Amino acid sequence: MDRPRFRALFLHPRFWPLWLGLGVLWLVVQLPFRALVAIGRALGWVMYFFATDRRTIAARNLELCFPQYSKAERKRLLKENFASTGIAFFEMAMSWWWSPQRLAKLAHIEGLEHLKRPHEQGQGVILMALHFTTLEIGAALLGQQHTIDGMYREHKSPVFDFVQRRGRERHNLDSIAVEREDVRGMIKQLRKGRAIWYAPDQDYGAKQSLFVPLFGIQAATVPATSKFATLGRALVVPFTQERLADGSGYKVVIHPPFADFPGESDEADCVRVNQWVEQAVTACPEQYLWAHRRFKSRPPGEPKLYTKRG
Repeated sequence: MDRPRFRALFLHPRFWPLWLGLGVLWLVVQLPFRALVAIGRALGWVMYFFATDRRTIAARNLELCFPQYSKAERKRLLKENFASTGIAFFEMAMSWWWSPQRLAKLAHIEGLEHLKRPHEQGQGVILMALHFTTLEIGAALLGQQHTIDGMYREHKSPVFDFVQRRGRERHNLDSIAVEREDVRGMIKQLRKGRAIWYAPDQDYGAKQSLFVPLFGIQAATVPATSKFATLGRALVVPFTQERLADGSGYKVVIHPPFADFPGESDEADCVRVNQWVEQAVTACPEQYLWAHRRFKSRPPGEPKLYTKRG
């Protein structure tokens, strides 16, 4: 995919409100990191009260995945999750517009050798990420240390798409955005020895998924991780990031690659991926994207797990 370029179309009056909003966001994000975290938490508090549909979905997911928690514990976790979502709004802007030097001060990176070693050997890597609220800034911080490509879906607003792609790709000057549906393009890049960010932890529909357990619930899980690994002759390397409670920044961890993967079957591989998801999410549940209807698709004959509005 070509690099994003500014077009005269972006100056059309219909885009002026968006430009104004982006300008205000740019000004706000110049504040110190701790101030942005505080403002983000306040934004999350507002979202908690007004984004009722998303709150209902997130609350239901926490009920399904952590039945061992009390109602009070789940409510506390839900509020913290919305605070994290509010902070993520400013983390996105930080990753787009902060200077590389300022951004790098927040990074605490572990396990970089798990990316560098296969790169030196010319082997591709599926950087298996999850949909944490910190995913935007996590990718930016890692991108300062090692080039990563990403699966990409074009935004419906051409102006926002331009700003987003330009902000993301500035950390990886030789990175490539691969369309989410471009399987051949992804395989081609993996065989060239590239590392590609890929997150398999959402519900992409029953048609292209297998139903395997996730937090004890049958969840539609795409077998694409093992297929990409096979066709791209690539390692699967898990990747997580966490916003540190002490305000010092983010812990970014590249974990050891999956051994003996792909395994004996697509189903076994999906089970293994979901076991990893459980482990990573349980370690930092307040920063996971619970507002996604992860259990929307159901096996034949099973009842729906969300209300009609959820």
